[in-house]
Amino acid sequence: MARKDFLDIASLSREEVDLLLDQATPFKELFTRSVKKVPALKGKSVLMLFYEPSTRTLSSFEVAAKRLSADVIDLDVPHSSVTKGETVKDTVDTLQAMRADYIVVRHKMSGLPRAIARQTRASVINAGDGAHAHPTQALLDAFTLKEAFPDLSGRKILIAGDILHSRVARSTSRLFLKLGVEVGFLGPGSLVPRTGPEGITRFTDFDEALRWGPDAVYLLRVQMERQEVQYFPSVHEYHRVYGVTQERFKRIRGEGIYIMHPGPVNRGVELCHEVMDYERSLINQQVENGIAARMAVLYWLKPQTDSEEVNRE
Repeated sequence: MARKDFLDIASLSREEVDLLLDQATPFKELFTRSVKKVPALKGKSVLMLFYEPSTRTLSSFEVAAKRLSADVIDLDVPHSSVTKGETVKDTVDTLQAMRADYIVVRHKMSGLPRAIARQTRASVINAGDGAHAHPTQALLDAFTLKEAFPDLSGRKILIAGDILHSRVARSTSRLFLKLGVEVGFLGPGSLVPRTGPEGITRFTDFDEALRWGPDAVYLLRVQMERQEVQYFPSVHEYHRVYGVTQERFKRIRGEGIYIMHPGPVNRGVELCHEVMDYERSLINQQVENGIAARMAVLYWLKPQTDSEEVNRE
């Protein structure tokens, strides 16, 4: 059954996850056609409300909506009335009056997309809220790894880096666990939270983590902009201890381990330059699959009609 909003991974059932992953496949097949559009959302409007910078997620949602024949409106937040003191609630009320069908939200405040969803009839999609969740990233990650391993059950993925500040790590680890994947966290003790989903193996040593036998290593960007204190001595030291150095890359390539990264990539920090040209790097595939996964989400959701009451709790 379709939902109104797509806000997190935790609330999704396994059946809903499988449905979305299955739906992404025919949408990706469109990309090889001369005409890459279908009229599924013709006459619908999708509004982008991004309070934080984005390249991949924003452009991916725009392409996804346009390939479904929706009209796309990108609210230029830095040049909107937000700069004049307009609250998020007032902005959303204005958009509600314009009768947008979908609102795709990114904001630094955790939980804000859920608050917006209660305020509007439009279907709200969480495109990243603080360090809380990034559910469409998790979906595209699962879709990408599933292309490499059609049966994900029993596979192992090592998520390495700044896990403490990562909404990607939170959402992607939850989704992989739902799909029967074994998940490991690797990073400095200061950046690997001790709480979280059950069943995650934690490492502070990269060599020990590789002996665990991961099928894929998922590297995370070090989010300096969210760090109020210094969590490691230097970027150089971080790369030496927790990055894919040239020496580690030789081992990863020799063992045929896949590499993933949500982007943007910081070369020389979480990975060396050679990784980007690695034949088992899935990084660009993740970008392409982001369009298909987000098409599946947009197609699945069902905005409220005028006759349905908006929940303003």
